[in-house]
Amino acid sequence: MEGYDVVVAGGGSAGLTGARTAARLGARVLLAEVNEPGGDCLWTGCVPSKALLHAAARGEGFGAAMAQVRRAVAAVAPHDSAEALEAQGVAVVRGRARFTGPRTLEIEGAEESRQVRFRYALIATGSSPSLPPVPGLAEAGPLTSDTVWELAEPPERMVVLGGGPIGCELGQAFARLGVRVTVAERAERLLPQEEPAAGELLRERLEGEGVAVLTGFRAGRVTAGEVHGTGGRVLPFGRLLVTTGRTANTGGLGLAAAGVAVTGRDGGVREVRVDSRLRTANRRVYAAGDVTGRSAFTHTAGAQAAAAVTHALLGLRRGPDLPSAPWVTFTDPEVARVGMSAAEASEEYGRRCRVRTVPHGRVDRAVADGRTDGFTTLVLGPRGRLVGATVVAPRAGETIAHLAAAVRLGWTPGDYARTVHPYPTYADGPWQAALEEVYASLAAPGARRLTGALLALRRALHR
Repeated sequence: MEGYDVVVAGGGSAGLTGARTAARLGARVLLAEVNEPGGDCLWTGCVPSKALLHAAARGEGFGAAMAQVRRAVAAVAPHDSAEALEAQGVAVVRGRARFTGPRTLEIEGAEESRQVRFRYALIATGSSPSLPPVPGLAEAGPLTSDTVWELAEPPERMVVLGGGPIGCELGQAFARLGVRVTVAERAERLLPQEEPAAGELLRERLEGEGVAVLTGFRAGRVTAGEVHGTGGRVLPFGRLLVTTGRTANTGGLGLAAAGVAVTGRDGGVREVRVDSRLRTANRRVYAAGDVTGRSAFTHTAGAQAAAAVTHALLGLRRGPDLPSAPWVTFTDPEVARVGMSAAEASEEYGRRCRVRTVPHGRVDRAVADGRTDGFTTLVLGPRGRLVGATVVAPRAGETIAHLAAAVRLGWTPGDYARTVHPYPTYADGPWQAALEEVYASLAAPGARRLTGALLALRRALHR
């Protein structure tokens, strides 16, 4: 039986980062992946969706846009290939991993099976799109974020069930490619996890581009070419795209044989249960990424995996700081956030929470670009420290990176304001919000008395 320091099940974002990190630490590493390495991010997620959005924004036709998607995937794929991993010291096996004991597993390949013994294992099998239990939905042949890339021709009409990040991104992209799009969201606004103003702004933008947006819509049943829902609404479609959720890929892993526990019972959620160090009930087995239910993003999955293998191999207790991990919805405009929303902070801290918002009509770069519909919101917790932020603007994903560092380091608005930012950029929005908070604190009675006393002293000393 072959022996390895670390065996990684799954070659997506978490698996790739975990395997590479372990190899860089000098461990003997094996990665098992059913398909080509790269995972959802490369083949059906981040890379193709951003390529499609870029092509659609440039006004390209459907065929040209899908060609750009294929070119982007082909350009990135070599970096995640088995050959690249092996050059970095990772052994790669094409096959499905299944635990056969607390420290053993079998990799079932197309031609043969391999028995493997490990010191530590990392479960990084990710998640897959799931369909809500709507009568007739499965029979309608719906597209998902995994299968939408198989379209050879654009449909005349597309209904997108789900107004979260994926639904809004793909809905806007297909509308710009000439498809008549309806986005139907069950919640009362788009992007229900974000600041309410962000969802409303995006709704106005989508509707301005010809997208029909329905909120508070519940699909009751699907018939041939129609979705029947709330209030008797009937939504005709040529193709139906479902973006309402994902399910952890835990089936067939033999988790019980390894002593690995999962959440949920009786057909409910089956995510791998982990502790703060990402260890499962079997302390020799770790898990990271979507399969844990603690990550919905490529960057957080990778951070989890790196922390997990570092803890396993070296015993270092440095987990990823997920509360300060930002995320972005790559619509136009982009919606970027880090940390708490205003509502979350208010619930957590009550009156100790303050919120400062700057509309981008006061940001010179936004004025110059004619893109003043965005805004920046800073959320302050106890002692005036940054606990969250939202930016809605072109390239908001770039702006949020510095705010993520500020949240992680516990900066105050004064700390942020003292950091010189380039001008004119959209980063001027957070900087102005921080400055306004500083000015407001200077206008408080106590601060006014102090500055007044200092001014009087300086006048007396320098007459």
